[in-house]
Amino acid sequence: MGASNNDYDEMFGSGGDIREPYREYYDWVNSEDPGQLLRKSAEAETFFRRTGITFNVYGDAENTERLIPFDVVPRILSAWQWSKLARGIEQRVRAINAFLYDLYHQQEIIKAGRIPERLISENSAFEPKMIGVNPPGGVYTHIVGIDLVRTEDNEFFVLEDNARTPSGVSYMLENRETMMQMFPELFSRIPVQNVGDYPKNLRRTLARSAPNACDGRPTIAVLTPGIHNSAYFEHSFLADQMGAELVEGHDLRVIDGRVAMRTTRGYEPIDVIYRRVDDEYLDPMNFNPDSMLGVPGILDVYRSGGITIANAPGTGVADDKAVYSYMPEIVEFYTGEAPILKNVDTWRCSEPDSLAYVLDNLEELVVKEVHGSGGYGMLIGPTASKREVARFRKLLKSRPENYIAQPTLALSTVPILTKAGLAPRHVDLRPFVLVSPDRIDITPGGLTRVALKKGSLVVNSSQGGGTKDTWVLED
Repeated sequence: MGASNNDYDEMFGSGGDIREPYREYYDWVNSEDPGQLLRKSAEAETFFRRTGITFNVYGDAENTERLIPFDVVPRILSAWQWSKLARGIEQRVRAINAFLYDLYHQQEIIKAGRIPERLISENSAFEPKMIGVNPPGGVYTHIVGIDLVRTEDNEFFVLEDNARTPSGVSYMLENRETMMQMFPELFSRIPVQNVGDYPKNLRRTLARSAPNACDGRPTIAVLTPGIHNSAYFEHSFLADQMGAELVEGHDLRVIDGRVAMRTTRGYEPIDVIYRRVDDEYLDPMNFNPDSMLGVPGILDVYRSGGITIANAPGTGVADDKAVYSYMPEIVEFYTGEAPILKNVDTWRCSEPDSLAYVLDNLEELVVKEVHGSGGYGMLIGPTASKREVARFRKLLKSRPENYIAQPTLALSTVPILTKAGLAPRHVDLRPFVLVSPDRIDITPGGLTRVALKKGSLVVNSSQGGGTKDTWVLED
């Protein structure tokens, strides 16, 4: 089997020959009984259901909890290819952290004219209450997800940056655990780099980022909005894997300048909060006064150095898709180097010339909300209906500053297992990065998301996508 069209296939390459990273796997899969592989695939769904690996779909009253479909054909990257990607990812993450520090201090990049002032001053994700605040260890983004897409053998692009609360790492870990249980012989045959130490590395990263007020071994908690949040499984999973406490806002209060957690022995101070609550709901005294999810006064404790919040409030400005369009300039400004990883060409609809081009070519472009995520608020022109195109045309004219547009990339494909055999489907990749004051850890591989519908480019689980195990081979 080869790729079914002109898109680059990661297993079969452009000419239909098996690429080196997949050779051993391809020999194995051809020696297996197809019916047995399909039965194993069904077993994976049973395993996920038994483990409780679900996500919630907002606005879906009939079926709020779903399984993310899992495909048993791994996505495989060579050690050489991963080494190159990792260098680019680390460069980008360092630049993002330096950018955030600068935005909330001297704003040198604005003074130098490298980005427009309005990009920040009019940005709803920019948090003025963070101006002048020095996070413990100088780290704003402790956990980062960088979404990558591939178009050729050595051609990768960054699709977007996730510096607020990137999700999906629990699926990366459970995908690997499932594959190792179902196909142990594969892992003795093919040397694959380990991802299972991510929880240990996450705890180490958070502990190394503890504030000066910490006395002894840091107490770490995961702050969740609760069981109705779409990523609640991940919150509880990571807390359990790290040996940290899983808490909600009502479990915490500010006592004597510290954030304290309710225990059977009374309230005890905590040092680091891995928060999965958005800025707006984090502190009703400083943000949304109607929030029932956060902790009153936590921002004041944070600003005084009494607690570490990971990720820091105000990091969402680095997720902004209009800011993304300036990332090549941002990387160069803070690192003094040319970006290793490329951006996708981006038209900022706030600019009249760009808006005119987008409106003239709407059927050929991908349009995204600057603060959108999860595949929502997005138009994929080539597959959109005339009604959808007309609706977005009105949105762009009424609020152009709320959108950016990009060309429709020919995303690479990786085979999935179907009843008819292997069939190509489009994929992206979200590597996960951990940042502490003294080091950066990048988990080898990350989460591969796959568009299970033939021809679809939308990989988000909320839009019908699935996931794969991502293998990075040993050198």
